[in-house]
Amino acid sequence: MTALSTPGAVSGNLVSGNSADSAPLLQATDLGFRYSRVRPWLFRNLGFSLERGEILSILGPNARGKTTLLKCLSGLLAPREGQVHGATGIGYVPQDHGAGPSFSVAEMVLMGRTRHLRAYQTPRREDHDAADAAMERVGVGGWAGRDYSTLSGGQRQLVLIARAVASGCELLILDEPASALDLNNQSRVLSVLTGLAAEGMGIIMTTHHPDHALHVSRNALLFVGSHDVRWGPTEELLTGAALSEVYGLPICTPKVDTVSGQRVIAVPDFGPSCRACPVPGAVGVPTPVELRIPFGKDTP
Repeated sequence: MTALSTPGAVSGNLVSGNSADSAPLLQATDLGFRYSRVRPWLFRNLGFSLERGEILSILGPNARGKTTLLKCLSGLLAPREGQVHGATGIGYVPQDHGAGPSFSVAEMVLMGRTRHLRAYQTPRREDHDAADAAMERVGVGGWAGRDYSTLSGGQRQLVLIARAVASGCELLILDEPASALDLNNQSRVLSVLTGLAAEGMGIIMTTHHPDHALHVSRNALLFVGSHDVRWGPTEELLTGAALSEVYGLPICTPKVDTVSGQRVIAVPDFGPSCRACPVPGAVGVPTPVELRIPFGKDTP
């Protein structure tokens, strides 16, 4: 584990944290996980801390253990090594893989109150009130009567966040909350998360968008390898050199002026612009069948 600033302590099982406001909301020390003794470690000796009102972004290539880490932090998986100390009221929002069964938005959000109910108990007035308050807090109150399955991906993501908020959590953990969303819906999700953080909620999210981390996170966690997970201030951690190393292509991080102020962004170099390429089928240009583009040295 490489830290660009002094990391907080962490360990493997979820432990009730100190109630003092000055204590970190979540603290992890020497976390390690692998799915069996014959499988490689996804991460090891991983440590960081999260303060109240902080948004921590976790970045790294696919299949490096980011989602597994979220499940360890939320108590869905037990780490093989180390411990997690902190908030016991945790809301977990997985990736949205579709609409699923047909429920109204109000019913979907009300499901967030399940942990407050006994088996077979009917939701109480206070549960309905908490669900209504969560919908208003996230900005989806006007959709209460709509069928969840008819919503767009961005709308469903906001409903899932409202469901987690309805649970009364103080820590919200999200797996790629802006994945596959258009730019406007990405902005809406980030705005909701920054609003919840401003109210004191702690937020941990995975993302494949360095721009999002640079926009909303004071600290970030970067998966480089199973024994190289770096934690530190976002702008110090997410440099062009570090991102290029992680994702395997050149990435620069310039500062740009926007309507709302100056920002650091991540710009990947995908190679020469395809706009300058000749159009297949035009006079003197090979057709796709005739045209072979080498993707590696073993490709003919």
